[in-house]
Amino acid sequence: MNSLLLPSSLLLSSSSHKMSPLIPSISQCYPYSHHSYHVNHLSCFPFSSAQISSPSSKILRLSSVGATIPSSDGSVSVINFEDFVEKDWSFLESDNINSIEEHNQKINQILAVGDIGDNARVMVSVGSEEFVDRVVDHSSQCDLLLIVHDSLFVLAGIKEKYDKVKCWQGELIYVPEKWAPFDVVFLYFLPGLPFDLAQIFGALSKCCSPGARVVISHLQGREAAELQKKDYPDVAVSELPDKMTLESISAHYSFKLGDFVDEPRFYLAVLKFCMTGDSGELNVASFKC
Repeated sequence: MNSLLLPSSLLLSSSSHKMSPLIPSISQCYPYSHHSYHVNHLSCFPFSSAQISSPSSKILRLSSVGATIPSSDGSVSVINFEDFVEKDWSFLESDNINSIEEHNQKINQILAVGDIGDNARVMVSVGSEEFVDRVVDHSSQCDLLLIVHDSLFVLAGIKEKYDKVKCWQGELIYVPEKWAPFDVVFLYFLPGLPFDLAQIFGALSKCCSPGARVVISHLQGREAAELQKKDYPDVAVSELPDKMTLESISAHYSFKLGDFVDEPRFYLAVLKFCMTGDSGELNVASFKC
């Protein structure tokens, strides 16, 4: 999807927002890929005022919203935007199933199987802000930490806290190749990705390094994921795969399944990328937490 930059001052606790189509001339200011504008350039759009409509409408309305666009002749024009609306991802920040101790143990388990080493290149797709905080703490020596998310509000908040973290707004399968290869990929909320497993692993096979680990997780498990799909149908658009399906599809793209946990209150799958010509041997014991 196309996207619009937001300044960090607009990090409002609204439930859901909608964005009007981009005006093509914005590319004069930021000529990035057709799927995303980088969130580390937040000053281009000096929004003058904003207001939140009623919670039921789930629309953030921006009044007198302006963006200054430099033209080739040196003059400056102003573009006004009517509405900016995006999906509600706030439910990822809550956990009504696990105790605080269980919650923290599960996050530690997810990070442990990721096995982030020094100088690693790490990507997190659709992570909660809390999970990103933990990854940052856990990967202080990594070469790259890239956060991929649909929400500009979430990404702007992350960028505000961690200037060195790279943020990309868009879909996982369209992440630019310039950041590859990745040694560790965390798919924190797989149901939030509007693609089938073949598309996801096909894309990952092109951007993972030999031996890279892909960690799929859900802190509250399959039952909670199914409820989220009912409660947030515009966000939770797919399901957690069973072991046979995951193993079969991922194998077509040279991924081997190691640890797999599919409990009512916790889901965890760890896969290793084996390049063509690799022996295909996977030391499952190396995935033990």
